[in-house]
Amino acid sequence: QVQLVESGGGLVQAGGSLRLSCAASGRTFSRYAMGWFRQAPANEREFVAAINWSGTNTYYTDSVKGRFTISRDNAKNTVYLQMNSLKPEDTAVYYCAANWLGTVVTASKDYDYWGQGTQVTVSS
Repeated sequence: QVQLVESGGGLVQAGGSLRLSCAASGRTFSRYAMGWFRQAPANEREFVAAINWSGTNTYYTDSVKGRFTISRDNAKNTVYLQMNSLKPEDTAVYYCAANWLGTVVTASKDYDYWGQGTQVTVSS
């Protein structure tokens, strides 16, 4: 069982930065791959970024490549999403998720645990 708690969301102007954190409970955090998803109003939840269990492999959706960076600190049971050059279209609730397979996957159905989400709002 893994419990995930996101933090770091907020209101920022376009072009600004935020760093999201996702703190995980449980001794087996380092075995899980982690992902970030987002959901804007009236939209489906979409994949943003993922990182494998060791942090050696990452993957991003095209719209955030070069602007967002996913990383993890297994000693702190935490995964991060550094978001730079934010755009109004990045506005959404951001969720972190854990995948027992340990490998990078992009489909939400492949993730086993989810956090409650944190709101990110980018003003123009």
